[in-house]
Amino acid sequence: MKYKAPGICPVCNHELSITRLSCSFCSTKLEGDFITCKFCQLPDEQRDFIEVFIKCRGNIKDVEKELRISYPTVRNRLDAAIEALGYRVEKDESELDDEKKQRQEILDALERGEISPPEAAKQLKRVGK
Repeated sequence: MKYKAPGICPVCNHELSITRLSCSFCSTKLEGDFITCKFCQLPDEQRDFIEVFIKCRGNIKDVEKELRISYPTVRNRLDAAIEALGYRVEKDESELDDEKKQRQEILDALERGEISPPEAAKQLKRVGK
């Protein structure tokens, strides 16, 4: 049975390095300090999302259907994966306006007593991610 190599140390959360490789066919072994790919260092959730995104050829509507999530959630997960890979995500004005509206809706719901302060904080953290 083969397991996925973790990219992050479960003890200190720093990047793990690969120091030994072996061939299961001829038993050749290599030792050294090897780098992992950027994708290997992503959390499973982001890797799975990217796999679905590629499978759907980048069609956000198809990703929405497959993962049963909303358009803003797809965009937020995509932006988070892009940033985790080390790239900067530029947001356009309409996205910033949408985030402002979402934040205001959450604060309004809190004011009306429809959600608790901890729930509001949780939702506010998700906006813009």
